[in-house]
Amino acid sequence: RRTTAARTSGALALAAALALGGCGDGVPDAGPPDGAPDGAPGDAATSPAAVTPGDRLSPEELADLAAADGVVVLDVRTPEEYAQGHLPGAVNLDVSAPDFAGRAARLDPAATYAVYCRTGVRSQTAVAALRDAGIASVVDLDGGIVARAEAGLPVTTD
Repeated sequence: RRTTAARTSGALALAAALALGGCGDGVPDAGPPDGAPDGAPGDAATSPAAVTPGDRLSPEELADLAAADGVVVLDVRTPEEYAQGHLPGAVNLDVSAPDFAGRAARLDPAATYAVYCRTGVRSQTAVAALRDAGIASVVDLDGGIVARAEAGLPVTTD
């Protein structure tokens, strides 16, 4: 199983690759955190394999999934909204940015993505765009970060 440090390192690498999206002619494939998911057996409730792609998950279900190996959490709100508070370990990929489709196309299609926005409207748009980019394993937080906060789950500004 990967450690928290390994997951954080992978998320930082993905964030760096996404941040460089506007530079040069292309960005190397970001890949999933630390390469491909390790496939280690785990609790079925937190396993990416236990979730049907396209599902709208409750805050608790998404929190469990986000803790699993090989899952990338994408906050699709604006950078300003992200700075006000986001899910721990989330990577900001603004669905309203003009380069969203291009940046989404550079994501690793083999990874599992947990997507959220403020209330769940923009994340549905992002999920559709990610699928159009060839990403099959993508789920959405039902009710967005507002529902997560109402459920008493942590939000961070780090």
